[in-house]
Amino acid sequence: MLTVIKTGGKQYIVTLGQKIKVEKLSQEEGSEVVFDEVLLIKDNDKTEIGMPFVQGAKVRGKVVKHGKREKLVVFKFKPKKRERKKKGHRQLFTEVEVTAIDTK
Repeated sequence: MLTVIKTGGKQYIVTLGQKIKVEKLSQEEGSEVVFDEVLLIKDNDKTEIGMPFVQGAKVRGKVVKHGKREKLVVFKFKPKKRERKKKGHRQLFTEVEVTAIDTK
């Protein structure tokens, strides 16, 4: 079973048992999280598309850990002006393991 969920302004394709890294959530490690914004459900040959969300569908997951992604270096340079800016950024994330996909 394949589903598309929306969280943190982004869309993720998930399957049962998969671990995904999403934008930081406020839940603690080990707690359960429910994604109720399900955009699509595909089960073998049956596909259900939401307008905008599939009614009654939920994806349940367990928070595995919180962390920071790899460092992203932002470097701005303007030639002939002697202007340079170097900045680093590490995005916070929450790793979630999908435990159940509920359809209606």
